[in-house]
Amino acid sequence: MCTGCALFGISMPMFWQGLMLILIFSVGLGWLPASGYGNSWTQMIMPVVALGVNSSATIMRTTRSSMLEVMRQDYIRTAKAKGQTYWMVILSHALKNAMIPIVTVIGLQLGVLLAGSIVTEVIFSINGVGKYLVDSMNARDYAAVQGCVLLIAFVSAILNLIVDIIYTFIDPRMKTMYESSKSGFFCFKKRGEKKAA
Repeated sequence: MCTGCALFGISMPMFWQGLMLILIFSVGLGWLPASGYGNSWTQMIMPVVALGVNSSATIMRTTRSSMLEVMRQDYIRTAKAKGQTYWMVILSHALKNAMIPIVTVIGLQLGVLLAGSIVTEVIFSINGVGKYLVDSMNARDYAAVQGCVLLIAFVSAILNLIVDIIYTFIDPRMKTMYESSKSGFFCFKKRGEKKAA
């Protein structure tokens, strides 16, 4: 069931999904406003769903594949043999060790969300950086286009840096790996200095 929902979420393009949400929930049923943002919390529902379904499905599939790989490891079998409960094994042992690829995909999907916000803002008529970028392109305002692209690139770079920092908190082996490579570099440098002397 979850795999089918994830496959369905990945398969739907964001613009088509936004248009279908407007067609069903605004035009057909009349439950939600078709556009705008800020006057009521109901205006946030359809843009958030249209923007988040694709990324959530990708993260869900990555989490599933990573967990299936970790659950076959020997230490999971040992934890089960010690008599720990199912949820204790999942949360304390399996999920903690499966987080590196999941965090990587989350960082990549945050960049995709920045790009997807352009489509979502245009479809739902939300005033934001994405809609401003499209309006600037239509008006041939190249300075504004360059500023928007630079902002999106800067935020994506910062998000990737944050993901790299989170790696060291999730897996302490990464921190020791960086420290050992740094100390190895300094040892190599000192040897080179001695040879030069």
